[in-house]
Amino acid sequence: MAAAQGTVDPVSLPPQVVELLDLQSGVISRRQAVTAGLEPHDIRRLLRRREWATAFTGVYVDHTGGLTWLQRSWVAVLAMWPAALADRSAIRAAAGHGLRVHGDAGPIHVAVDRGRRPLVTPPGVMLHHLTNLSGRVQWTASPPRVRLEEAVVGVAAGETTDMRAIATLADAVQGRLTTPARLQTSLASRIRVARRPLLAGVLGDLDAGACSALERGYLTRVERAHGLPTAHRQVKASLRGTVYRDVEYNDLGLVVELDGRLFHDNAAARDRDLDRDLDAAVTGQLTIRLGWGQVFDRPCRTAYSLGRIAERRGWSGHLRTCPHCTVPPF
Repeated sequence: MAAAQGTVDPVSLPPQVVELLDLQSGVISRRQAVTAGLEPHDIRRLLRRREWATAFTGVYVDHTGGLTWLQRSWVAVLAMWPAALADRSAIRAAAGHGLRVHGDAGPIHVAVDRGRRPLVTPPGVMLHHLTNLSGRVQWTASPPRVRLEEAVVGVAAGETTDMRAIATLADAVQGRLTTPARLQTSLASRIRVARRPLLAGVLGDLDAGACSALERGYLTRVERAHGLPTAHRQVKASLRGTVYRDVEYNDLGLVVELDGRLFHDNAAARDRDLDRDLDAAVTGQLTIRLGWGQVFDRPCRTAYSLGRIAERRGWSGHLRTCPHCTVPPF
């Protein structure tokens, strides 16, 4: 039957084009469309009739209007092809809609092979150059992305503060995106990486449930760096069974408990901690409970507070500044 006067026949999309649009959240490249059987004049008609819109040169989306994060990611990857999501964007893609470890704001991070120098990068895209790109990418992922463990270690190593680095590792594990063992393997495979001792220590803690990295951090960053009195460590105490105090300043009746757990604890674990603090109070001890933020992100402020507490409990020493101290508190 002939088309009615004044109407235009719709473009019949080849099955492969339909499949690609479905797989790629409504995004397709010109190269893909032509290879899948669509004629160039059909693409022009789809654009003219606003059934498709140009997202970037040679990349189209099957609607007009704003793009979702996933569509922006597909546009970035297809515009830079062969390419893959990298850095925070690779983590965000792995997290999916339910676990947004890294949010939708900010640029889309895309990796290309180190030998390539694309002439144009789409707006809102941050380009990374990686050696052996083909071996470091999950090409079957949707969109293709740098392997999760490599992305997590890379982001953690490049964070602006140690606390942010710790949070990156903890979020990935807590979100059940990966395991400490897999992250340790990725870390070990890198020849050069910033913060290696810290990252290795935190991953070891996550894997074994210990707090050794946090204890070392407290000793070097808080206590020694600021001239606090020398404490006794892992002090055995017996009231309701045997427990071990992380840090104890005997002469001052001061206990510091270092809570290195990076997950939400259950009610029973929280209850045990409160019992320990209560037992310390029975013996006249004051318990201060510190975590990763106080030790690695704010060690100077933590030392200042502990110094003031120690002075009120009879310490006659003096705090000293470290190279990172600022005013206030020092």
